[in-house]
Amino acid sequence: MADLITLAQYKEAEGMSNPKDDLRIQTLIPSISELVKTYCGNSFVDFFSSNKVEEFSINWGTHIVQLTESPVNAIVSVETRSSVGASYTTLASADYYLDSGTDSVLYVSGSGYKNWPKGAGSVKVTYTAGYSALPTDLKLAVIDLITYYFKREHRERKTLGGASIQNSATTSVAGNVGFPDHIKRVLDLYKNF
Repeated sequence: MADLITLAQYKEAEGMSNPKDDLRIQTLIPSISELVKTYCGNSFVDFFSSNKVEEFSINWGTHIVQLTESPVNAIVSVETRSSVGASYTTLASADYYLDSGTDSVLYVSGSGYKNWPKGAGSVKVTYTAGYSALPTDLKLAVIDLITYYFKREHRERKTLGGASIQNSATTSVAGNVGFPDHIKRVLDLYKNF
């Protein structure tokens, strides 16, 4: 999957020109990209121009399926099937509605709603989602997170020339996973719950 930032973008943002640390930074970029994607539950750039296919198993009466990627750009197709052995049938675009506020697909019938068929993999949605370029505030959080690990600020205690620096392992935010507050605030804006 695609990295959220390039080495050149990071070095430009940090005012770095020396290639001395390039290898270490290039090792951090994919790891930090994956960390941010996992924490936020969103890939951001991976499905902007390629299709994401999601299957939903419906166990109770509902007219809503919520997609995992955000923001949804376009629905390519919505398909349903009545049983595991049956073939999928493609719905007409008038039979579903994209609620862009929740990135959910609603099964509609006239002026009301219709429940999706129940069963394993009974609904399949193909769509595109994400950003052509990472939003600037999220890009800044990724840059700061790379710097956080690059400078080893995630370690609780450092010793430099006989002096000891104590970094707190967690922050003041309740239930924090250990990101610095300013980074966590931005990541939480993009987190899919």
